[in-house]
Amino acid sequence: MSDIALDEFAARLGEVAIVDVRASWEYDGTGGAPCDPRQGHIAGAVNLDVRELLVLPAAELRERLGLTDGAEVICYCHSGSRSARAVEVLRTLGYDARNYAGSWHEWSRTELPIES
Repeated sequence: MSDIALDEFAARLGEVAIVDVRASWEYDGTGGAPCDPRQGHIAGAVNLDVRELLVLPAAELRERLGLTDGAEVICYCHSGSRSARAVEVLRTLGYDARNYAGSWHEWSRTELPIES
């Protein structure tokens, strides 16, 4: 499946699981790229740094993310590259995973809901 665009993603909030694969300090808003007007994370997102996601055993990954088998998952990071790798991993585990390539760089410029 292809990447998901901002409009479709925003319309599907509450219907899909959201995984933020950035570092914890990016997720909680205590740090981030200076080019982004807002810091924090997409409302409802679960955080799991891509470095952990890539090395965790499948059972632990499922537990940490709290996902059911076959769940539809949208991954994002700052610019879409880390989340693209996460999507590959989640697809091999049987999830219907898509990458939000616009990621935080795009989302932080909207009025869409965030948490920090």
